[in-house]
Amino acid sequence: MTDPRHSPKKPSKALGFVPGLLKGMATTARTLGRPSHTAEYPDVQPQLPPRTRGVIALLEENCTNCMLCARECPDWCIYIDSHKETLPATTEGGRERQRNVLDRFAIDFSLCMFCGICIEVCPFDALHWTPEFEYAELDIRDLLHEKSRLGQWMATVPPPPALDPHSAQAQEIVAANKPPRAAPEARA
Repeated sequence: MTDPRHSPKKPSKALGFVPGLLKGMATTARTLGRPSHTAEYPDVQPQLPPRTRGVIALLEENCTNCMLCARECPDWCIYIDSHKETLPATTEGGRERQRNVLDRFAIDFSLCMFCGICIEVCPFDALHWTPEFEYAELDIRDLLHEKSRLGQWMATVPPPPALDPHSAQAQEIVAANKPPRAAPEARA
């Protein structure tokens, strides 16, 4: 009976790496002649899809300080400060009105996860996606952008896509185009 530990030596595997080396060299030679897919980013701007989500822009005139965006944000990265301003009565016998004035609107992009919930819940279309993506900073504390910087990005917001010509008209337009009801006749 032979002991398996003392079996005769097998041929050396010293030349076993040569086929693998040749396959690797063949792959390198094949891909050497192909054009690269690397984008030279700082020198060549990337071709982005038309409705790319880059950063959030603010249209300050539309913001009513309703705070829906800040309340719905899962990261709590939106900061809004406002105060009430009293407007005088416009007509004699009228009463004074109050309106909210936006003091501060800031988004901390170091916390933001770009989910878009704030844009979806805004009832007055004050927040928009912009394809702008070059807003990197050297210090993380500089990623807190105030309303002036958010407003600058509104110029890069693309127009909304065209409506489908085969879709139904909006209910508001249908209601506005209805003829007025006839006045009820006076009863005798």
